Amino acid sequence: MDAIIKNFPKGLDEGAEGDNVAVEKPTEAEAMAAVEVLLRWIGENPEREGLRDTPARVAKAYLELFSGYGQSAKEILGRTFEEVSGYDELVLVRDIPFFSHCEHHMVPILGKAHIGYLPDGRVLGLSKIARVVDLFGRRLQTQEALTAQIAEAIDTTLKPRGVAVMIEAEHMCMVMRGVQKLGSTTLTSTFTGQFKTEPQEQARFMSMLRNRD
Repeated sequence: MDAIIKNFPKGLDEGAEGDNVAVEKPTEAEAMAAVEVLLRWIGENPEREGLRDTPARVAKAYLELFSGYGQSAKEILGRTFEEVSGYDELVLVRDIPFFSHCEHHMVPILGKAHIGYLPDGRVLGLSKIARVVDLFGRRLQTQEALTAQIAEAIDTTLKPRGVAVMIEAEHMCMVMRGVQKLGSTTLTSTFTGQFKTEPQEQARFMSMLRNRD
């Protein structure tokens, strides 16, 4: 699957919340009240001992789980290195673990990202690649959009000869509800530059992913 998403929400890289629509952020008290409503909705009693502090805990947890809205890919990827001794071959970071949340049901997505790029005089610090996966992962997502956003951020900031991103993930919305298919995995990929125009580069990326020896 070659997932290409071109129409990103305006200001997405700056942590915008929403698709070209300004949204007023509720207060912490309002967020806690919303959690209490949901507890009542499922038939629970928010006043019982085990749940009295749950609204506050959930509000605090959401700030961490969705911290990607307050971060910028430009800041994370802004520093690059030019002293690479002429290295221009494929750089591949594979098996980057991540979690995200499905934007349709707000339940977890758990998976691994594999990211490669062909340098054009500059390289990224390896930790930056993992951090940009976390940035976009810590937002409400679809896997297709997440794949494309990571590729777009690296391609725009680093301007390499090509970027390849593959994500394999398990969606709890397929495990915990609906069809309830435990162990099913979704794979998405996107390619830019030479990975898209030169089949041998794409094949090399895939070969390096498969070679675990």
